[in-house]
Amino acid sequence: MQNADTKACFEKLRQHRGTLAAKRLFDIVVSFLILVILSPLLLITAAAVKLDSKGPVFYRQERVGRYGKPFRIYKFRTMVQDADKKGLQITVGQDPRITRVGRVIRKCRLDEFAQVLNVLDGTMSLVGPRPEVPKYVKAYQPAYLSTLLVRPGVTAPSSIHFRNEDEILAESPLDPETTYIEKILPTKMQLNLQYMDSISVGNDIKVMVQTVRAVF
Repeated sequence: MQNADTKACFEKLRQHRGTLAAKRLFDIVVSFLILVILSPLLLITAAAVKLDSKGPVFYRQERVGRYGKPFRIYKFRTMVQDADKKGLQITVGQDPRITRVGRVIRKCRLDEFAQVLNVLDGTMSLVGPRPEVPKYVKAYQPAYLSTLLVRPGVTAPSSIHFRNEDEILAESPLDPETTYIEKILPTKMQLNLQYMDSISVGNDIKVMVQTVRAVF
């Protein structure tokens, strides 16, 4: 991460330490409220996952977080057990590894709600660049590494833009992983960098509202 792009971004972020502190406080308060208010829905989701197929309620995958530090992301499990050992690390179209309940959970984005646990433990933020698996971080261009200077987010402008990512990958004539690295990832990174240029609590609220609209 020691390159001209990340150093310039780091210095810029240092000038907005107050904003980042406010953003962290906002994350803690809102995540706690989400857990309290949506606890009935989250418990029902957990029960549905457990009853529908064999395996744990949560799927925990290694992702790359702030400063390049690896962490385990929480998601409600939407695929068969050990799905990551039975195929790609990305989901393509009508992936046969997705369970019946998993399809509903994915469509409503309920699987992502488990990540409020990551927000509370400090490994994630409600809004920020989506965390990638180590394999795809290795494909980053130097400028993209600047996105690792902030906590990754549960949602992001790039998530909204590519809300139908699995369908895009399924329709591509190329290998899905090649399409992701060469076609999707560059656009995601540009959107992430644009987000970081205007990082603020107000902007986070705007992205969260846009995410809810996109889901509905």
